[in-house]
Amino acid sequence: MAQDKLWGGRFSQPTDKFVEEFTASIAFDQRMYRYDIQGSIAHARMLAKQSIISAADAEQIISGLEGILADIEAENFDFKVSLEDIHMNIEARLIERIGPVGGKLHTARSRNDQVALDVRLYLRDELQAIAVYLDALQQALLDQAEANLAVIMPGYTHLQTAQPVLFAHHLLAYYEMFRRDAGRLADVAKRLDELPLGAGALAGTTFPIDREYVAEQLGFAGVTRNSLDTVSDRDFAIEFCAAASILMMHLSRLSEELILWSSADFNFVELSDAFCTGSSIMPQKKNPDVPELVRGKTGRVYGNLMSLLTLMKSLPLAYNKDMQEDKEPLFDTIDTVKGSLKIFADMIAKLRVKAENMRTAAARGYSTATDVADYVVRKGLPFRQAHEVVGKTVRYCVETGKDIPELSLAEFQQFSPLIEADIYDFVTLEASVNARRATGGTAREAVEREIRRARQERQAKS
Repeated sequence: MAQDKLWGGRFSQPTDKFVEEFTASIAFDQRMYRYDIQGSIAHARMLAKQSIISAADAEQIISGLEGILADIEAENFDFKVSLEDIHMNIEARLIERIGPVGGKLHTARSRNDQVALDVRLYLRDELQAIAVYLDALQQALLDQAEANLAVIMPGYTHLQTAQPVLFAHHLLAYYEMFRRDAGRLADVAKRLDELPLGAGALAGTTFPIDREYVAEQLGFAGVTRNSLDTVSDRDFAIEFCAAASILMMHLSRLSEELILWSSADFNFVELSDAFCTGSSIMPQKKNPDVPELVRGKTGRVYGNLMSLLTLMKSLPLAYNKDMQEDKEPLFDTIDTVKGSLKIFADMIAKLRVKAENMRTAAARGYSTATDVADYVVRKGLPFRQAHEVVGKTVRYCVETGKDIPELSLAEFQQFSPLIEADIYDFVTLEASVNARRATGGTAREAVEREIRRARQERQAKS
């Protein structure tokens, strides 16, 4: 019977069975049960405060909701597809549990503002959980940087050896990326921090509700300002997925480096066996499956962002059933980001660095050529002329099979008489690295300064 539905009074025929299954969201939105009950309890208290329902009715409703919460967490709750979503499943069980008074709970609200509330409450908590995982990854990067302050590696552009840098400096580049990610997620949380309940289906409600009281009960900073926008807004979900996409892009870049560095050709680092798998046919293989999978999951998160943007791009105001499709991309993004961050923090913490291999690689590829150019510039040669001098020097090294520090003073001076015996003070790996002392540079003192700053910044937040 159509009347079996809580909204069935208008209908004379039952819902087609396949339509019922096709339109239901309970299979994925049941994860919001705690937030649905949390919002309903705050709503019931407000209804009693405003004398819209009696205090006794409110207490009975709240007691019933708390009992349902206990049932769900004890896995003693049968979620029914016929009841469509988490909201109707809980409300139907409430009426079954306490009788007709349970039907008063839905006074002055709609599923439209109710779902907007539940998703915001859910995402608010998940943002806090993600922040913890992201913080752990940043901590692991800082610890590895500090533990490897003396390690020199080749810095690359175009994946060609460019200049030597500290491995710690390279790790801190990712720390900065994740610091920005933390800021973006904090911005999402700020714009999320408005109560949508009270917007009704689209136009508000005729009952004398107190939205600010509900916002206070649920810990929101304020309330939304337009009922039409409130029920049709999913900007907060899109913004989260956008921030998550950038975060995953950063994880993917670091994944790519770990994959390269752990290969036999680079041999810069070794991933713990706990984060690798073997080959079914080649016994020597140790495959970096975790970073490869995180790199792959990045595309999945990008897809979720595009799904939400496409979902919302043509919807007229206000609520449309299309918007039910917002949850699966959002939930999947949350799960993917949390899992990727957790496993990455553990993997970085257990990373083994092969310092000698990095140093050997840094000594190849004429990585101190720029230091020779800077040297002759300080002697008075314009940089463009210095660039040409060093270019010819490098060509000579290629032809003779020598690296720059191996050249004799006479060999240096055939390219510029300005070069003197002190040139050798500038072309070692340590000299090259430590010459770059300005803020943001790779000199050890600059990197140590950044580690101290990062730790102080983190301590101030805790």
